[in-house]
Amino acid sequence: MANSSSYYVPAQSPWPIMGAVGLFLMAFGAGTLISHGSPGGWLLLAGILTIITMLFGWFGHVINESMSGLYSEQMDRSFRQGMSWFIFSEVMFFGAFFGALFYARVLSVPWLGGEHFHHLSTHEVLWPDFKAIWPLVTTPAGIRTEAMPWQGLPLANTLLLLSSSVTLQFAHQALEQGHRSRVKVLLGSTVLLGFLFLSLQVFEYHHAYTEMGLTLKSGIYGNTFFMLTGFHGMHVFLGSLMLSIMWLRVMKGHFNAHQHFAFLASAWYWHFVDVVWLCLFVFVYIL
Repeated sequence: MANSSSYYVPAQSPWPIMGAVGLFLMAFGAGTLISHGSPGGWLLLAGILTIITMLFGWFGHVINESMSGLYSEQMDRSFRQGMSWFIFSEVMFFGAFFGALFYARVLSVPWLGGEHFHHLSTHEVLWPDFKAIWPLVTTPAGIRTEAMPWQGLPLANTLLLLSSSVTLQFAHQALEQGHRSRVKVLLGSTVLLGFLFLSLQVFEYHHAYTEMGLTLKSGIYGNTFFMLTGFHGMHVFLGSLMLSIMWLRVMKGHFNAHQHFAFLASAWYWHFVDVVWLCLFVFVYIL
């Protein structure tokens, strides 16, 4: 271990700029895919592959530094503060999306329905058949869709994520108690549950598009549904990758009862993702 009074200053790294490029390709590719079709899909795929490469490369770089004993207690505190602020930024990220959902449901829809006005309301002029109820399953263009029920796949995915938090918590406790074989099984189960969640979400999206008519063109309901669940799915994918790397590290003999912050940081992130899903399940699917 490095001296507790020292502070390791990392050298210049290509990983941050690679991550920025990957996020740009993902955002630009997703937008192009929605607007123009297949060309955007290749850009989106390139962005995803860039992010995966960046994650494995950057994690590997930090792992090598940590295993070389370059990090001090002060560096450990920096990691904890950095992860805390990162999760806080994610809270603000989803807070904005939930705010948009709140604005549409609680403010915009009643206003359009003339709830706060006694004179001729907007919808009577622009949209005579408008009904101020949520979800809006009919758009002004006449496109009709179905609302996604909370039973079935959404409920199954909720149980999967809740189970994954339980297995991850027990894996953390096993690591602190020195039961490495138990950690391998429990952490591996968490990773499998995460990827199973993603698989069921893909099936849910396919069902929504092909059988329910619920698409990104389905007005404000379709937009908010796919925006919230889609971005959450992206975070589940990222969390699953992080936990996969932690599982590989456990298999290689990394971590001990007192030094395992990378494992702990990934667990923080995963529990945060689970809490967001519970909010989604209540406000998007049930209410």
